[in-house]
Amino acid sequence: MKELRIRVLAGVFVVAGVLSWAGARLWNSLGTLPGVPLAAPIVLALIAVVLFATGLSLRGRFKAQRERRPGAKGVDPMMAARAVVFGHASALVAALVCGIYGGTGVFLLELLDLPPRRDQAIYAGFSVLAGIAVIAAAIFLERVCRLPEDEDENNGRPHPAA
Repeated sequence: MKELRIRVLAGVFVVAGVLSWAGARLWNSLGTLPGVPLAAPIVLALIAVVLFATGLSLRGRFKAQRERRPGAKGVDPMMAARAVVFGHASALVAALVCGIYGGTGVFLLELLDLPPRRDQAIYAGFSVLAGIAVIAAAIFLERVCRLPEDEDENNGRPHPAA
C-alpha cells in the first residue's frame, strides 16, 4: 500500500479551495450562498478522535506484542490494513472538505460585517482546523501500522512508493 503523500493532499486542498471560492462568488452573485453547517467541524473532529484513538490502541498492542508480554492481545493484520485504508480515505476526504470550506471561508471574509456570515466564516475556519486534525491523525495511524521490514530493506529509511 502506498503512503499518504502530503503533496497529493495539499493539491486536493488547493484545487478544491480555488473551485469553492469561485463557486461561492458565483453562487452569491446569483442568489443566496448556502450556509456552512455547524455540524461540519464537529463531525470532522469526531473522525480525528476515532483515528487517533485507533492509532494509540494499535501502537500499544504492537508494543505489547513486540515485548512479548504475557496475555498480550495480538493485532490481526487485516484489521490493521482496514484501519490504514480508513485513515487514507479519511485523509483524502478531509483534504477535499478542508478545501471546500477553506475556499468558502475566504470568500466569507469579505462579508464579516454581517453576523450570520461571520458565524459561517468561523464554522468554516473550525472545519479547516478539524480537517487538518483528521489528516494528522491519519498520518499517525499510518506510521503506527508501518511494517518494520519496510524500513529494514532501505537501511532505516521508509519504503519508497512504487
